[in-house]
Amino acid sequence: MDMDMNGKTAIVAGLGVSGQSMMQVLASRAGKVIGVDEKKPDADLHSFDQIDWDNVDLVMTSPVFNPRTPFILEAQRRGIPVMSEVELAWQLRVDCDATGEPARWIGITGTNGKTSTTEMTSEMLTACGFKAPAVGNIGKAVSHAAVDPSNEVLCVELSSFQLHFTDSLALDCAAITNIADDHLDWHGGIENYAADKSKVFHNVKKALVYNADDERVTKLAFAAQAASGCRRIGFTLSEPQEGQIGVKDGWIVDMSGVAGGEPGIPEQVAPIAEFTHLTEPDGTVYPHLLADALTALALVLGLGADRSRAIDALKRFAPGGHRIQTVATTKTRDGGTIRFVDDSKATNAHAAKASLNSFADKSVVWIAGGLAKGGRFEHLVAEQAHIIKAAVVIGKDQQPMLDAFKASAPDIPLTVIDPADNATVMARTIDAAGEYASSGDVVLMAPACASMDQFKSYADRGDQFAREARRWVNEHGEH
Repeated sequence: MDMDMNGKTAIVAGLGVSGQSMMQVLASRAGKVIGVDEKKPDADLHSFDQIDWDNVDLVMTSPVFNPRTPFILEAQRRGIPVMSEVELAWQLRVDCDATGEPARWIGITGTNGKTSTTEMTSEMLTACGFKAPAVGNIGKAVSHAAVDPSNEVLCVELSSFQLHFTDSLALDCAAITNIADDHLDWHGGIENYAADKSKVFHNVKKALVYNADDERVTKLAFAAQAASGCRRIGFTLSEPQEGQIGVKDGWIVDMSGVAGGEPGIPEQVAPIAEFTHLTEPDGTVYPHLLADALTALALVLGLGADRSRAIDALKRFAPGGHRIQTVATTKTRDGGTIRFVDDSKATNAHAAKASLNSFADKSVVWIAGGLAKGGRFEHLVAEQAHIIKAAVVIGKDQQPMLDAFKASAPDIPLTVIDPADNATVMARTIDAAGEYASSGDVVLMAPACASMDQFKSYADRGDQFAREARRWVNEHGEH
């Protein structure tokens, strides 16, 4: 199965996590490996202008470089293959110890929900007895995982960036959770973005899982060239139709046959209330986490895993950090509570909408803003105005969010945080949010924007939110 790299010279562009993994994996396989990174002192070259193109056979590129980057265009002009770490991993995958065949791959992509779905999938398969790590855009680099013969299934979170330079995947199971405007500057438009996402469906063998509530994803699912015998499974937050898994009368119900029943005949899988991570304390369902759970369940059962063990594992699942996570709570004088909820992973409008939808009308003090990535928020604010009691706007790129409130909900009270001092921005944000919060309210950080303008990452943003929320509760809460 190994791709023949013998005697070839490979350029590895960008020495982040994936780049370093590619350097290590290629070291014993390629004739020569040259790392290029303008910022890393240990790189072989510190400028792409230093590349000797006449002696390059392959270019491995990091997701940080968009398709219009000059060195990528130069490689393509010369007919030199350009590939992602995912493509390299797929071509280098080795036989696993258990079967003498390469590990099976489950690929998960989409604008939102990738990480939670991948984590759920890995946890369920692990409970079913497989060595099935979550890799790719989370966890271990996929190139390292693909050449580890002990892995039996790889649960691979795939970004659109990774998929752009990936062309030969033929996964066992694949899912697209949703598609909404995101990273359009990188891809050059929504159609290009969707086309890259759809690569996950090409030649899928066992289960092609798609969001039946998303018209664009549904079209991609039925346009995909899947292997003969592959099952197409739509997931929906409504009552499922034939070929779908969804929700009816408080139960997860399958109509696709993937849960062991007859296709077209309702098969009750489990009551939603038994999955405690999918609901608010009052029993209100988090719609986006339920969608992730349906996706993961369809993938795992589509691979052929044991249904009862998988469901038991899903019931025990706890979402990773910064996804609808209550980080601080305080009582109010009237016996109610104020909760601080961290959803820092909501880095675009689609994710923020799903998060806001989890709460009652006029109960949310919303912390919004950051690096807008070219996004607009007028529709988001208009649709969620009934939930938002007040908003605190952060970030160095505040204008798109301010424009949205002015156009769509001018009556909602706003506090705009001066972006000048990154070190104190979260403390000032929490203090401002606390001024609006009263009994029954939720201070929700689901910013709809990326974090890198003021924080190291969305995780850093979430950690600071949690720390400052706990500080505020100690200072202002009823004890």
